[in-house]
Amino acid sequence: VVDVVGGRSSCSSGKGRSHQASVKYGFSLVKGKANHPMEDYHVAKFVQMQGHELGLFAIYDGHLGDSVPAYLQKNLFSNILKDEEFWTDPSRSISKAYERTDQAILSHSPDLGRGGSTAVTAILIDNRKLWIANVGDSRAVLSKKGQAVQMTIDHEPNTERGSIENRGGFVSNMPGDVARVNGQLAVSRAFGDKNLKSHLRSDPDIKSEDINSDADFLILASDGLWKVMSNQEAVDVAKKTKDPQRAAKQLAAEALNKDSKDDISIVVVRFKG
Repeated sequence: VVDVVGGRSSCSSGKGRSHQASVKYGFSLVKGKANHPMEDYHVAKFVQMQGHELGLFAIYDGHLGDSVPAYLQKNLFSNILKDEEFWTDPSRSISKAYERTDQAILSHSPDLGRGGSTAVTAILIDNRKLWIANVGDSRAVLSKKGQAVQMTIDHEPNTERGSIENRGGFVSNMPGDVARVNGQLAVSRAFGDKNLKSHLRSDPDIKSEDINSDADFLILASDGLWKVMSNQEAVDVAKKTKDPQRAAKQLAAEALNKDSKDDISIVVVRFKG
């Protein structure tokens, strides 16, 4: 696994597996065509904790620099897991940790807080229960018997215009551009973004799912994939291969092929061998 810190490679990919079950994961990150450094970060690993196995998977898509997604990669999961309520009320722990982590980013400003990031996180408990949360437009899609089921809500300025305007912000829709909060940001919820934070939410949408024999695999990806591919198209590409690392690489290749300009980051978690 290439983990380049400080000066990241433009491309990385890797894989791993559960010690308890046949669950495997693979990931692929490809820098976009923009002339700034890579701003997507990921997490993909299994950890043992209090007699349980946890799969931790995430995509963080940064903007205005990579300091906020790098901070999330280091801190968000540990903030969730150190909350004493995690084992009894995962949803509440996830919610509190997202909020606390955002507060920490803003209070570390100016060094951290100017930039921002989306987050989509997935926690797999003992390969049986999946908790998914997101802020922004990085997305989680579950394949159930080959059908794509979107597990997250894309937080886009037009869909959340009401909450932005209630907070004194506005949404611009310029011809030839996406909707933006105050003419700047293309997502309506984010970590960081100190200058816009009074108009933005950072609370996550949270969903859980029992992983049973219907569940094939999970795709987490930044919008570099979803801008050019539908949920079902992505599932159709990924289900052709049993190897989740190869599936992630093929999805990235397909997104580039469809001329995605953005950083493309993908984690695929396959539930059955």
